[in-house]
Formats: sequence, C-alpha cells, structure tokens
Amino acid sequence: METTAGYDPAVWTSLATELGVVGLAVPEDLGGSGGGILEQLVVLEELGRRLVCAPYLASAVLATHTLVESADTAAQERWLPALAAGEMIATLAVAEESGRWDPTGIATTAQLDGSGWRVSGVKSYVLDGTIADLLLVAARTPDGVSLFAIEANADGVTRTALQTVDLTRKLARIEFARTPATPVATIGGGTRTLERVLEVAVTALAAEQVGGAQVALDMAVDYAKQRVQFGRPIGSFQAVKHRCADMLLEVESARTAAYYAGWCIADDTADRSEAVSVAKSSCSAAYVAVAAGNIQVHGGIGFTWEHPAQLYFKRAKSSEALFGQPSRWREQLAGLIGL
Repeated sequence: METTAGYDPAVWTSLATELGVVGLAVPEDLGGSGGGILEQLVVLEELGRRLVCAPYLASAVLATHTLVESADTAAQERWLPALAAGEMIATLAVAEESGRWDPTGIATTAQLDGSGWRVSGVKSYVLDGTIADLLLVAARTPDGVSLFAIEANADGVTRTALQTVDLTRKLARIEFARTPATPVATIGGGTRTLERVLEVAVTALAAEQVGGAQVALDMAVDYAKQRVQFGRPIGSFQAVKHRCADMLLEVESARTAAYYAGWCIADDTADRSEAVSVAKSSCSAAYVAVAAGNIQVHGGIGFTWEHPAQLYFKRAKSSEALFGQPSRWREQLAGLIGL
C-alpha cells in the first residue's frame, strides 16, 4: 500500500494465472472461466479479509462486467482475453467532481469529428486509474450517455493520484482533452449498461465489506480472550460480551444481504435492484460499526498506526462512500418499494 503503483505485480499475476480468479466472469471462449458474480463474491470476501492491494475490483469486476454487459463482440474479443490473463489492467471511469456514480451525473462529453470520437472532461475517484492500461469512460453524446474505450497513454490523458484516507485502495483523477476514443457498443446506449454494472459493483463491494468485517470481529474476539484486566480476561465482562455479540449480528446480517443480492443478479430476478440497495446500505453500515467496535475492544492500542485495526476502519469508511453513500441507496430502495 505504500508503493506508488499500490499493488504487487507478482501477486496479480498469481491471481490471474495460478488461481484463475481474475478471469472468473470472462466467457470461456475468451480465456476466462465462464462464471459470474456469485463466484466472484467468494473471491472478494477473501480479498476483503486481508485488504489485498490489487486492482481486482477495478479490472476483474468493473471493467470486465462492463465489456460483458455491453454485448460488443469486437470489444470483448479485443480486450477480455488480456484482462482474464492479467496481462492488462482496466478500469471504469464514471464519477466526476460531484462524486455521483449514476449516469445523470455525467458531464464529460464525446464529440465526433473527421478523425473519430474525442472525449473531453474530468473523471474522479477512478479505481486504480493511475495503473490501468485501458480506461472505459462514460461520456455524454448528442444521443445520450455512451461508453468509450481509451488507451491510458493516449493523447490528452492526464492522470493524477488522489490522496485518500485508505492507503490500501488507490483512486485517481483523470483529465481528457479531446482524447481519441473508441465507442463500446452503440452510441447512446450506455445508461442501461452502467446501471447494471453499478449493481454488480455494489454487490461485489458488499462481499468485500463482509470479509473485512469478519476479520475485525475475529480480531476483537481474540483480543477479548487474551487481554487481562482486574485479574480476568476482558471478554468476561458483560459490556465487552454485548459489544462482540452486536458485532456478530452485524456481520451475519451483512453476509446474508450481500449473497442474496448476488443471487438476484445471477438469476436477474424482479427484486434485483431492491436487493442491491439493501446490500450496499446494510453492508456499509455493518463494516463501519464492526471496524469501530474492534478499535474500542482493543482500547488504546487499537488507535495506533502500529496495529492493523486502523486499516480496517479506514477501508470501511472509504468503502462506505464508494459507489454512493448508503443514504443514496436507501433513498433508491424507498422509491422502488413505493415509500
């Protein structure tokens, strides 16, 4: 996390080639495993447990599912094999200075001139944007929101790393100045694709949050058994036991919400959007609560940078805001169920 790139290339190669988890959602005929979001949730929960610094959420989830959902055969054949093999890293750039991840917040524009499409604007909070080889960019055209593929080294691209509280996940601000771009799928058809990809991303993040919350809970319980005060383990005190019990309830409820959302996406059920909204809001709240509770159980040592408890709390807070605050998803849920 202290490196500029923010990940270990050897670990990334191992995830792609030895374990094959980078290409889980890539069709088999394009070099992947032909799986989907459910298989990825298992991986994401484990990555969240160890705060693994790798562009999995950006490349294997966001970018891969964008290409799959786009139904653009040419784009899939061009980029998915390299993504599955870990030879290329890609990301999706949607949010801008407003921090909104929904298509209505997109102000970046794309215009057609004699030499092709050119994109102009600014994207922010781009996951692993400084190391990505390929940028999938959402931009507004006269026909509506569209998706464009841009090589990271293309003319007019300026990438700047953002300073964030969570050092384990790198974010970037990317400027485009009449940058040459290749359309992905049909012009004006990006809104539906982005909506579905965002639901996948939120559910993937929820599973990652569950993994982190589980470790924070385990850490608190282990410390409560070992730390002795007044001649007895602090875990024997009622206040500590109640806190750990509450944390367990949060973790188990979050896990149920995350995997139910995954099942709804996999089967494309009628309540898919409702389940995703519940997963984002509940898993975000659970991770923050459990990570904070873990620090409280540890007492003074939990507040220090020498202890990993602070890393989980920072990841919890950053994940809470990623893809939209829980309040945005609760508002969406209220609208979906008619409140």
